Amino acid sequence: MSTQADAVLNSAPVMPVLVIERVEDAVPLANALKAGGLRVLEVTLRTDAALDAIRAMVDEVDDVIVGAGTVATVSQLADVEAAGAAFAISPGATAALLEAGRTSAIPYIPAISTVSELMNGLDAGYSAFKFFPAEASGGVATLKAIAGPFPDVRFCPTGGIGADNFTDYLKLPNVSCVGGSWVVPAGLIRDRDWAGITALAAAAVARAGQCG
Repeated sequence: MSTQADAVLNSAPVMPVLVIERVEDAVPLANALKAGGLRVLEVTLRTDAALDAIRAMVDEVDDVIVGAGTVATVSQLADVEAAGAAFAISPGATAALLEAGRTSAIPYIPAISTVSELMNGLDAGYSAFKFFPAEASGGVATLKAIAGPFPDVRFCPTGGIGADNFTDYLKLPNVSCVGGSWVVPAGLIRDRDWAGITALAAAAVARAGQCG
């Protein structure tokens, strides 16, 4: 379970957080991000189009890893698994979700914002987590502090992360990737400016590569 989650988080330095209102945007959006070098995509369950968007991306776009975000219930975990998602991420975690994630056919990545939540996740068998909301929870300083007692835990910080600070997170040894929506602005999706999204994705990949 943890090995599979680590593999997802290590597949790309930036995980775009996607809010898709129109199913017809799903495939061109995925292709635009792939063209820019980002191939791990989180489709949030914030819209009625989300599950169909996941299905469309999985069916029609090769060489991308399509997962689901904002998974808040056990039934949603089952729904995204049935839709073909390759992984699931939550904004937090419940005892029920931690248990369901242990037997899910896809990697489940719970979120934490405190050390106590982290310890509960570790007790449940997890070692890869979303750190959310990252900036509001202390950001880079908090992750540096967590690395002391928990050096083997890996994170995908999300929340308040953008072009001005994402490389600060990627430089941390306990951060595998970051999640954010700055590479997929709502305005560009609304205008179907796929070239603009490709350019933002490519710029993020180039800057991430300098964090080595």
